[in-house]
Amino acid sequence: MADADTPLVLIVDDEAAQLALLSYNLKAAGFRIATAKDGDEALLAVAEQGPDVILLDWMLPRLSGLEVCRQIKATGAGRDAAVIMVSARSEESDRVRGLETGADDYIVKPYSVAELIARVRANLRRLRPTAAGQALEVGDIRLDPDTHRVTRQGQVLHLGPTEFRLLGALMERPGKVWTREALLDRVWGREIYIDTRTVDVHVGRLRKTLLSQGGEDPIRTVRGAGYAMG
Repeated sequence: MADADTPLVLIVDDEAAQLALLSYNLKAAGFRIATAKDGDEALLAVAEQGPDVILLDWMLPRLSGLEVCRQIKATGAGRDAAVIMVSARSEESDRVRGLETGADDYIVKPYSVAELIARVRANLRRLRPTAAGQALEVGDIRLDPDTHRVTRQGQVLHLGPTEFRLLGALMERPGKVWTREALLDRVWGREIYIDTRTVDVHVGRLRKTLLSQGGEDPIRTVRGAGYAMG
């Protein structure tokens, strides 16, 4: 079973066969999957599950993909997600319209599943580089997700799996203030019900390890809000 740190892809399509095909192939490629058959279900899934990537069909019943995209990008829950608009509309004006509405990428039907998965991975490298195996560096701290290795000033730091995921989230978005609730969702998963004070405990442990080699505290506490890297 995939853990909470495995990227979540939301597939929005009103064709059952297409949902099944994409779900099967994306699961085989190592992603967690959520599905929605219309715009209302999609907006609910974004609010409740916080997907990393959204494959959004343009032609949906009742609420068009364009309107869904606009609303997703207007909400806190979906603002950081990558929206890949999927459409049979191939004219340049259609692609421009989709991208101007807020889509991060646009793919024209018919497409190969291999290309679509490549687009998903490309957007993940931009939004969640650790999920794509990309090493991160912030100041004198380096995190390599492939080797599960963290160093500061060239010295190896030994982190538990929770602290490692927590550091990865903070390093992916230097300067971004994460609320405790957002860190719970990202690091522990939405299906896990634990107190937000757990975040404080693990941030404390992470800080202690990061400071063990000297240097300034790289984690900033934002009173009444949460934590940020730098």
